[in-house]
Amino acid sequence: TVLRELGATVEVIGNKPNGMNINQGCGAVHPELLQETVRLHQADLGIALDGDADRAIFVCEQGTVVDGDHVMAALGLDLHHQGLLANRTLVGTVMSNFGLELSMAKAGITLIRTPVGDRYLLERMLAEGYNFGGEQSGHFIFLDHNTTGDGLISALQILSLMKRSKKPLSELAKAMTAVPQILVNIKVKQKPVLESIPEIDRAIQENNRRLNGSGRVLIRYSGTEPLLRIMVEGEHASVVKDVADELARVVQAHIG
Repeated sequence: TVLRELGATVEVIGNKPNGMNINQGCGAVHPELLQETVRLHQADLGIALDGDADRAIFVCEQGTVVDGDHVMAALGLDLHHQGLLANRTLVGTVMSNFGLELSMAKAGITLIRTPVGDRYLLERMLAEGYNFGGEQSGHFIFLDHNTTGDGLISALQILSLMKRSKKPLSELAKAMTAVPQILVNIKVKQKPVLESIPEIDRAIQENNRRLNGSGRVLIRYSGTEPLLRIMVEGEHASVVKDVADELARVVQAHIG
């Protein structure tokens, strides 16, 4: 209704709930049908909300999903250029792609990271006076408007930027270039503090140095499964793979 009142032509899908079909083949969890619909109707934008509509996934006019990091880059740059980005800082999470950090740094914007979860974004924003934060998953918090994620507000921000800039989302998404990323899950028998195992701690330090400021290593235990998650990012895919393989080998040897 809001989008129609603002003058948009809206094609709605996934709007026939029967009490059993929440997120079934639709919504932010399954954007495939939305991608097809955007292509079919030659739409300017596709918007997928999750079950409680606090996050939004966007599909550009080409039918491609644009992840939250690219959305953050586009909106962060726009706020910065308007002088509206508090402290010239974006608030992301430990999972935000390193390419977001690199791209924002070139524009004079700092990216700070919190643990995964919009509650941690909000805590940091309130504590330190920032006004825009978000996650890859499509949670965005615009503290000037709201203290929680709201998929409709996120959609309005993107639509406003598209209209003012006269650029499609595929073009706006080029505000950042994602760097190669590898995720490896290792089954573990126990979950000791990693720093307490010298060989693992040393491997993390050495491989961080190997990435030489153009990438990063993130290692953390799953909160719900007997897994250690290794994430490696960097500018060169071959180096990223080598680092991930080396760390996986060391972890496997000691706690796998």
